[in-house]
Amino acid sequence: MMIKKIGIVANIAKEKSPVYTAALREWILKRGLEVYLEEGIAAKIGCPPGVEKTKLWTTVDLLVVFGGDGTILRTARLVRERDVPIVGINLGGFGYLTEVNLNEMYAAMELILAGDFQLEKRMMLDVEIQGGGEPFREGTVLNDVVINRGNLSRIVELETTVDGNYLTTFKADGLIIATPTGSTAYSLAAGGPIVFPELNSIIINPICPHTLTNRPVLLPESAEVRVSLCTREQGATVTLDGQASFTVKYGDSVTIRKSRYITTLISSPHRGYLEILRKKLGWGGSQTGAAPKGEDARGTEHP
Repeated sequence: MMIKKIGIVANIAKEKSPVYTAALREWILKRGLEVYLEEGIAAKIGCPPGVEKTKLWTTVDLLVVFGGDGTILRTARLVRERDVPIVGINLGGFGYLTEVNLNEMYAAMELILAGDFQLEKRMMLDVEIQGGGEPFREGTVLNDVVINRGNLSRIVELETTVDGNYLTTFKADGLIIATPTGSTAYSLAAGGPIVFPELNSIIINPICPHTLTNRPVLLPESAEVRVSLCTREQGATVTLDGQASFTVKYGDSVTIRKSRYITTLISSPHRGYLEILRKKLGWGGSQTGAAPKGEDARGTEHP
């Protein structure tokens, strides 16, 4: 993969983003490559004109994203039709998707430009919202779709089918339908499993279910999930990747299936997925290594 044109997207709300964007821009230009800035950050650092965010992906071979996971999620939805590789530089807190730290930025970019990198193809979900009297609404997510009770402190009833077959009617604060990428986001906080990104699948995870035997369900990637709101007294809110929201009413339905689009991420050359999990989740312990044959972990010899 030959990289000649690089785009930069940055969360301008992050204090460090203008400084590091300007520095990386100069670094790229010194290597004889073309660099294009999204118009918001271009104005912020005094390098207009920038490129409209919705058009930037049509111009470049690689997108560098400064920010946190939320910035990656927004960018992923914008570039889905062309599948431009994305490398995330972490300016946020947790940063599961923005894998490269600031102190690794230039070293990582050197490796990427030399072709020494790995691509991760992340599954996305298509979402369709249908309801009486409302226009058809749709979207695509990288992390998750969340259907919850909205502002009222009442449970909602969500009738759920898989491939047309009735699963159950969840009585809960809400329901999360997540990708493997989204398994470390809201779904994890709601007691869901961690699913490796390579294992394309769909997670159904109830939020604070009234029935304690309701547990997360892991479905194959081919499954189609349909959720209908059965609560008459109140509506519910459907949120896509925590960023776009829609209101649904009694009888409205939400259909979720695997998207034909994917998100391509460039993984950090400095650490693997397990190390990222271990550090982000604060798992303790250290690797001691296997004891040599004939010894236990304390070094005691055995015949």
